[in-house]
Amino acid sequence: MSTASQNLVLLGVFGAAHGLKGEVRLKSYTEEPLAIANYGPLLTKTGRKIHITSLRQQKDMLVARIEGVNDRTAAEQLVNLQLFTEREALGTPEDEDEFFHADLIGLAARDENGALIGTVTGMFDFGAGDIVEITPQGDEPKDTKTLLLPFTRAVVPTVDIKAGHILVVLPQETGEEDERDGKDER
Repeated sequence: MSTASQNLVLLGVFGAAHGLKGEVRLKSYTEEPLAIANYGPLLTKTGRKIHITSLRQQKDMLVARIEGVNDRTAAEQLVNLQLFTEREALGTPEDEDEFFHADLIGLAARDENGALIGTVTGMFDFGAGDIVEITPQGDEPKDTKTLLLPFTRAVVPTVDIKAGHILVVLPQETGEEDERDGKDER
Protein backbone atom coordinates (compact mmCIF):
# COMPACT_ATOMS: atom_id res chain seq x y z
CA MET A 1 0.00 0.00 0.00
CA SER A 2 1.40 3.40 -0.93
CA THR A 3 2.02 6.17 1.58
CA ALA A 4 -0.86 8.13 0.06
CA SER A 5 -3.31 5.27 0.53
CA GLN A 6 -2.15 4.80 4.14
CA ASN A 7 -3.49 8.30 4.87
CA LEU A 8 -6.96 7.47 3.54
CA VAL A 9 -9.93 6.84 5.81
CA LEU A 10 -12.83 4.71 4.59
CA LEU A 11 -16.08 6.69 4.74
CA GLY A 12 -18.46 4.49 2.75
CA VAL A 13 -19.07 1.96 0.02
CA PHE A 14 -21.45 1.86 -2.91
CA GLY A 15 -24.12 -0.82 -3.05
CA ALA A 16 -26.44 -1.82 -5.87
CA ALA A 17 -27.66 0.45 -8.63
CA HIS A 18 -30.99 2.09 -7.76
CA GLY A 19 -33.48 2.67 -10.55
CA LEU A 20 -32.73 3.45 -14.18
CA LYS A 21 -31.36 7.00 -14.01
CA GLY A 22 -27.91 6.31 -12.56
CA GLU A 23 -28.57 6.44 -8.83
CA VAL A 24 -26.71 4.07 -6.55
CA ARG A 25 -27.16 2.88 -2.97
CA LEU A 26 -24.53 4.08 -0.53
CA LYS A 27 -23.53 2.68 2.86
CA SER A 28 -22.04 5.49 4.93
CA TYR A 29 -19.68 4.87 7.85
CA THR A 30 -19.85 8.46 9.10
CA GLU A 31 -21.51 9.13 12.46
CA GLU A 32 -24.32 10.97 10.70
CA PRO A 33 -24.84 8.96 7.48
CA LEU A 34 -25.83 11.94 5.30
CA ALA A 35 -22.67 13.79 6.37
CA ILE A 36 -20.63 11.71 3.94
CA ALA A 37 -21.62 14.23 1.26
CA ASN A 38 -19.93 17.03 3.25
CA TYR A 39 -16.39 15.76 2.68
CA GLY A 40 -16.14 17.15 -0.84
CA PRO A 41 -14.97 14.83 -3.56
CA LEU A 42 -14.32 11.38 -2.17
CA LEU A 43 -11.49 9.18 -3.39
CA THR A 44 -11.19 5.57 -4.47
CA LYS A 45 -8.11 3.46 -3.69
CA THR A 46 -6.84 4.24 -7.18
CA GLY A 47 -7.17 8.00 -6.59
CA ARG A 48 -10.28 8.54 -8.71
CA LYS A 49 -12.39 11.45 -7.45
CA ILE A 50 -16.10 10.81 -6.84
CA HIS A 51 -18.43 13.81 -6.63
CA ILE A 52 -21.78 13.20 -4.90
CA THR A 53 -24.24 15.60 -6.53
CA SER A 54 -27.23 14.59 -4.40
CA LEU A 55 -27.90 12.27 -1.51
CA ARG A 56 -31.13 11.26 0.16
CA GLN A 57 -32.31 8.87 2.81
CA GLN A 58 -34.79 6.28 1.57
CA LYS A 59 -36.06 4.02 4.33
CA ASP A 60 -32.97 2.26 5.75
CA MET A 61 -30.52 3.21 2.98
CA LEU A 62 -28.94 6.18 1.29
CA VAL A 63 -29.40 6.82 -2.43
CA ALA A 64 -26.76 8.90 -4.19
CA ARG A 65 -26.40 10.63 -7.52
CA ILE A 66 -22.83 10.77 -8.76
CA GLU A 67 -21.41 13.27 -11.21
CA GLY A 68 -21.03 11.66 -14.65
CA VAL A 69 -23.23 8.65 -13.80
CA ASN A 70 -26.47 9.00 -15.75
CA ASP A 71 -27.82 5.50 -16.30
CA ARG A 72 -28.15 2.15 -14.60
CA THR A 73 -25.24 0.61 -16.51
CA ALA A 74 -22.86 3.31 -15.26
CA ALA A 75 -24.23 2.96 -11.71
CA GLU A 76 -23.64 -0.80 -11.80
CA GLN A 77 -19.93 -0.10 -12.41
CA LEU A 78 -19.78 1.51 -8.94
CA VAL A 79 -21.02 -1.52 -6.96
CA ASN A 80 -18.70 -2.32 -4.01
CA LEU A 81 -16.48 0.70 -4.74
CA GLN A 82 -15.06 2.01 -1.47
CA LEU A 83 -15.01 5.76 -0.80
CA PHE A 84 -12.22 7.43 1.16
CA THR A 85 -11.09 10.85 2.30
CA GLU A 86 -7.67 12.05 3.39
CA ARG A 87 -7.16 11.63 7.15
CA GLU A 88 -6.31 15.36 7.44
CA ALA A 89 -9.83 16.27 6.22
CA LEU A 90 -11.31 14.79 9.40
CA GLY A 91 -9.58 17.20 11.76
CA THR A 92 -8.97 16.46 15.41
CA PRO A 93 -11.48 14.73 17.68
CA GLU A 94 -13.09 17.10 20.18
CA ASP A 95 -12.77 14.98 23.34
CA GLU A 96 -9.74 13.23 24.77
CA ASP A 97 -11.68 9.93 24.70
CA GLU A 98 -12.51 10.32 20.99
CA PHE A 99 -10.37 9.06 18.15
CA PHE A 100 -10.71 7.76 14.64
CA HIS A 101 -10.21 4.08 13.92
CA ALA A 102 -7.57 5.11 11.38
CA ASP A 103 -5.55 6.67 14.24
CA LEU A 104 -5.31 3.28 15.96
CA ILE A 105 -3.63 1.49 13.08
CA GLY A 106 0.07 1.09 13.84
CA LEU A 107 -0.22 1.62 17.61
CA ALA A 108 1.52 -0.84 19.90
CA ALA A 109 -0.75 -3.17 21.87
CA ARG A 110 0.50 -3.76 25.42
CA ASP A 111 -0.78 -5.96 28.25
CA GLU A 112 -1.43 -4.83 31.84
CA ASN A 113 2.27 -5.27 32.68
CA GLY A 114 3.40 -3.12 29.76
CA ALA A 115 4.68 -6.08 27.73
CA LEU A 116 4.30 -5.77 23.97
CA ILE A 117 1.57 -8.03 22.56
CA GLY A 118 1.77 -6.75 19.00
CA THR A 119 0.65 -3.97 16.70
CA VAL A 120 -2.87 -2.81 15.81
CA THR A 121 -3.24 -3.72 12.14
CA GLY A 122 -6.98 -3.31 11.60
CA MET A 123 -10.34 -2.21 12.91
CA PHE A 124 -13.50 -3.93 11.71
CA ASP A 125 -17.23 -3.87 12.28
CA PHE A 126 -19.01 -6.98 11.08
CA GLY A 127 -22.31 -5.87 12.60
CA ALA A 128 -21.94 -6.95 16.22
CA GLY A 129 -19.55 -4.23 17.36
CA ASP A 130 -16.04 -3.09 16.62
CA ILE A 131 -13.21 -5.61 16.43
CA VAL A 132 -9.52 -4.73 16.84
CA GLU A 133 -6.98 -6.78 14.90
CA ILE A 134 -3.59 -7.19 16.57
CA THR A 135 -0.65 -8.80 14.81
CA PRO A 136 1.60 -10.30 17.51
CA GLN A 137 5.35 -9.75 17.61
CA GLY A 138 7.64 -12.72 17.91
CA ASP A 139 9.93 -15.13 16.14
CA GLU A 140 8.08 -18.34 16.95
CA PRO A 141 5.31 -19.45 14.52
CA LYS A 142 2.92 -19.86 17.47
CA ASP A 143 3.49 -16.19 18.32
CA THR A 144 2.40 -14.93 14.91
CA LYS A 145 -1.30 -15.79 15.04
CA THR A 146 -3.35 -12.63 14.50
CA LEU A 147 -5.68 -11.70 17.36
CA LEU A 148 -9.22 -10.44 16.73
CA LEU A 149 -10.61 -8.96 19.93
CA PRO A 150 -13.76 -7.04 20.80
CA PHE A 151 -13.01 -3.33 20.93
CA THR A 152 -14.72 -2.72 24.25
CA ARG A 153 -13.62 -0.88 27.39
CA ALA A 154 -13.29 -4.26 29.14
CA VAL A 155 -10.74 -5.53 26.58
CA VAL A 156 -9.18 -2.18 25.56
CA PRO A 157 -9.58 0.08 28.60
CA THR A 158 -6.95 2.61 27.49
CA VAL A 159 -6.16 4.21 24.14
CA ASP A 160 -3.19 6.56 24.33
CA ILE A 161 -2.54 7.88 20.85
CA LYS A 162 0.08 10.39 22.04
CA ALA A 163 2.08 7.62 23.73
CA GLY A 164 1.54 5.35 20.73
CA HIS A 165 -0.16 2.38 22.38
CA ILE A 166 -3.35 0.75 23.57
CA LEU A 167 -3.73 -1.30 26.74
CA VAL A 168 -5.23 -4.75 26.12
CA VAL A 169 -6.74 -7.00 28.78
CA LEU A 170 -6.86 -10.38 27.07
CA PRO A 171 -10.18 -12.13 27.67
CA GLN A 172 -10.30 -15.55 29.31
CA GLU A 173 -10.44 -18.37 26.77
CA THR A 174 -13.98 -19.68 26.39
CA GLY A 175 -13.59 -22.18 23.56
CA GLU A 176 -11.83 -24.94 25.48
CA GLU A 177 -13.15 -28.50 25.28
CA ASP A 178 -15.47 -29.56 28.06
CA GLU A 179 -14.01 -32.67 29.69
CA ARG A 180 -17.36 -33.98 30.97
CA ASP A 181 -17.60 -36.73 28.33
CA GLY A 182 -19.13 -34.34 25.85
CA LYS A 183 -22.20 -33.78 28.04
CA ASP A 184 -23.63 -30.32 28.18
CA GLU A 185 -24.62 -29.68 31.81
CA ARG A 186 -26.20 -26.27 31.45
